[in-house]
Formats: sequence, C-alpha cells, structure tokens
Amino acid sequence: MKKNEIAAMIDHTLLKATATKAQIEQLCAEAKEYVFASVCVNPVHVAEAARLLKDSPVKVCTVIGFPLGANTSEVKAFETMNAVSNGADEIDTVLNVGAAKEGDWTKVESDIRAVVNAAAGRLVKVILETCYLTPDEIARACKAAESAGANFVKTSTGFGSGGAKTEDVALMKKSIPACMSVKASGGIHTYQEAMALIDAGASRIGASAGIQIVRDAED
Repeated sequence: MKKNEIAAMIDHTLLKATATKAQIEQLCAEAKEYVFASVCVNPVHVAEAARLLKDSPVKVCTVIGFPLGANTSEVKAFETMNAVSNGADEIDTVLNVGAAKEGDWTKVESDIRAVVNAAAGRLVKVILETCYLTPDEIARACKAAESAGANFVKTSTGFGSGGAKTEDVALMKKSIPACMSVKASGGIHTYQEAMALIDAGASRIGASAGIQIVRDAED
C-alpha cells in the first residue's frame, strides 16, 4: 500500500491526559502534512482542532464516554452534542461494557442510539473494547451497533488490558453489513501491524504512530 493510501486510513491520535495546546497544534500540523483521515482528540481539544483544520480535508474526531464507557446515556448524548457544536466531524463512543457482559443488549443498543441521535448525521464509531469481550459478545455488540445506526465498530480505546487483534477485526468484519466498517486501534506501532489489521478487514486505523506507519509504507 502506498504512503498516501494508508495515510488516508489513519486517525492521527492524541488522547493522553497530559496533552497540551502545543501538542494539539503539532498533531494537527502533522495531520495536514500527511493528509491523515482525521485527528482523534479528547473533547476538550475539539474546538481548537476544528480551528486549526479549517479548510483542510482532515476531519476532527473525538471520543465519548472515554475510556470506560460507563457514563449514562444522557451524559454521552450531551457530550456528543457539545462536541458537534465545537466542530467534531466524527464520534468514537465507548460501549457500555458492563451491560454487554450482563447480556443486556437492549441497554447496549439504546446507549449507542443516544449517541447516534445526538451526532446528527456525523460518523459514529462504537469502541467495543474487545479485550473484555468473548467472541460471542463481540458479535452481539456489532449487531447492537448496527441496529442503533452506527457507521463503524472499533476494537479498543488503547486504555484497556489489550489492543487491536487481527482475529477480533476479522470477527467484527464478519459480524457487520457491507454498509458498516471496522476501525482497528490500540497498540498499532508499525506499518506491518497496520497492514495485518487492514488485511483482516479494517478500513480505518487509530494510532499515535501514524507518521512512522506512513514512513514505512511503499513510495
């Protein structure tokens, strides 16, 4: 895969609690230089990222209910609306993992739908945090995301006990319709790792190592 092709699949990510304004400025400058799909930042940085990326093809992505997914649906909906008002183009919301572990798929679906509705047409990716789920729970979570109207399912926050795995991506891809997509994130540091996940079915890669991934790609 050529450098520009894989760059267009990367969400250039900075979600550390210690992220500063200067680091967000650098992140956005890098995203414009490499023409990444988006920058993925915490909600507090959305307005600044939107300002810096104005008139750029790079989207602004933010995270909701991050990193635990344990906020109430009402809080997630408000957080989404606030992010959209500040300029977010894409929303990555964390699954209610506890409800999934209980098998309360109605609650899981309604929680996702609250975010989808609040996103008002913006792209919504549902972070499953696959390291905590069984294969059956991953498949069920994908169906809940589909029923709630989400656009993507995503492997990981990067803050759980594990990150993206090719077998999880393959299962997620198998469990969603053609109109939905898979984002792999968490622990992706090299071009080879990114390509393995793309080959497994991912069409978006979330990584803080996006520049290195692109540099290692073909000319």
